[in-house]
Amino acid sequence: MRPPQTEDVQQVSQEQGERNVAMAVCVQLAGRAIIRVVSRCEEAQDNCNLDLSECQLMQIPDAVYHLMRHTELKRCDLSGNVITKIPPKFAVKFSLITELNLSHNQMSKLPEELAELQALERLDISHNTFIALPLVACQIPQLKRLLANNNFIIDVNVEKLRQAPALEFVDLQSNPLPSRVHELLSNLTGIRIELSPRQVEDWENLYV
Repeated sequence: MRPPQTEDVQQVSQEQGERNVAMAVCVQLAGRAIIRVVSRCEEAQDNCNLDLSECQLMQIPDAVYHLMRHTELKRCDLSGNVITKIPPKFAVKFSLITELNLSHNQMSKLPEELAELQALERLDISHNTFIALPLVACQIPQLKRLLANNNFIIDVNVEKLRQAPALEFVDLQSNPLPSRVHELLSNLTGIRIELSPRQVEDWENLYV
């Protein structure tokens, strides 16, 4: 094995230096995110409105539940993160919220425990990755407004939606709803449903 040449040492040293810089930047960004979360939790202790939007969160940190343990939250905004799921304990810890914004995340399902949010009136799950409208949304007792636009929803249990106890408005625009589901939703009475114009399927243009 040949001894390391000067240029090899320099290259290794340069790569190590670049890694150190990258790591320092990551730590700095993570530090800023943590500071932002703590700061917003402190604000929420005064106004009962927890705004954790655009905080680079992949999940809700346990520290948030600890910091908010003596606060009766009314609104919670978790939009603009990369959250994939909401834990069941969320409904227990924040049982009094009236508004929950989960938009612009990476969620495809909701925990059944959200049905225990007795005061929740407005739920925003728009701009996520849902392929079915979550059934739990039809079971939240006081839910009046459900925003589920800009997902990938192809499955809606229209009968469960009809039986929702308090639902008044549902936004399902910009979802690839099949024609049958689109028709059923269009004819649903008692709830205002916002739908995008149905795209005519290729086979419907064929002359028999």
